[in-house]
Amino acid sequence: MNAYDVLLERGFIQQTTHEKEIKDLLNKEKVTFYIGFDPTADSLHVGHFVTVMAMSHMQKAGHRPIVLIGGGTAMVGDPTGKSDMRKMMTKEIIAHNVSCFKGQLSKFISFENDAAIMVNNGDWLLNLNYVDFLREIGVHFSVNRMLTFECFKQRLEKGLSFLEFNYMLMQSYDFLELYRKYNCKLQLGGNDQWSNILGGVELVRRLHGDTSFGMTFSLLTTSEGKKMGKTEKGALWLDPEKTTPYDFYQYWRNIDDADVKKCLALLTFLPMEEVNKLGQLEGAEINKAKEKLAFEVTKIVHGESEAIKADTAAKALFLGGAVGGSIPTTNLDTSEFSEGMDIITLLEKTKLVPSRSEARRLITQNGIKLDGQPITDLNYQVNETHFKDNSLMIQKGKKVFHRVCLQ
Repeated sequence: MNAYDVLLERGFIQQTTHEKEIKDLLNKEKVTFYIGFDPTADSLHVGHFVTVMAMSHMQKAGHRPIVLIGGGTAMVGDPTGKSDMRKMMTKEIIAHNVSCFKGQLSKFISFENDAAIMVNNGDWLLNLNYVDFLREIGVHFSVNRMLTFECFKQRLEKGLSFLEFNYMLMQSYDFLELYRKYNCKLQLGGNDQWSNILGGVELVRRLHGDTSFGMTFSLLTTSEGKKMGKTEKGALWLDPEKTTPYDFYQYWRNIDDADVKKCLALLTFLPMEEVNKLGQLEGAEINKAKEKLAFEVTKIVHGESEAIKADTAAKALFLGGAVGGSIPTTNLDTSEFSEGMDIITLLEKTKLVPSRSEARRLITQNGIKLDGQPITDLNYQVNETHFKDNSLMIQKGKKVFHRVCLQ
């Protein structure tokens, strides 16, 4: 099946610059394409994962990805989808984040035998001569047209800095640079990158008289249109140090029924026949599809052994058991409980609550259990006798579990 048909069937494709031409191109030759990732944090998050999966599908179909890490563009910051200007990062932080991204992306894309390329746009953006850049590149961009793009329009009322206004020119220049150096003809990205991608396509046409192409993907949203990947602790990260494999698994295990089929199609490699079958399950049966989704996504991101551990731990907790390994755990010194520790302090130490006031709210609303027993006393004291085999299970709400172990 043509790579375009695969992406279309699985629900990736949102917009294209030249639908028929892109499909024909992917059908007749090995295409070099690129996707950019700005290293604004030290880990990719689940919002990036849709484009990572699309890149993987493209590579499996025989095409060559260029993974572009935005060491240069991150110095400016993309205004797209932001109500305020991004926080400025130092070169040292960006360099650290770049190295983290490289390590993570290497898990999903094969770079053996030149099957993929990883580049950093800082290599050509950071040493540009500003006047030369304006004369060669800036002359081809209409300010009037740029202001019609949604990424700029929504910021005009609150204020758009000239720094951010340059971002579209820089990303467009990336496409031009990759076209010149690697014959890269296609840029892919999230649908929020549409205007930036159009800028690159237009720049290649103006300077080389050649047709290049752009294609955007659906953003990962719920059936209600809200962005997925937000948890009580913040973003759902791909780094196991920032989001544990167990928490990662639990997120997908607990998504809304209406989002299961979409996530199975976008975030796993399961055949669409199986995706459609699982997506049609209803009532209690849909839980089988959620377990499959959680296992498959966790396996891709964290490996099969971690997926098995998370799956086993989740099922054991559901049945009232306790299996170690994948459940988030805090180790505390036995001496801290010799005279008792109040429940609010314990919730703080395990980071199950962002504040003491939130802890009080949960307790008064019957949202906290210790080894299955509800705790309703705000002054409840936890001591060594509460620990069975040096272990105590805290449950927050219906779905969040955390183990405390004595050492």
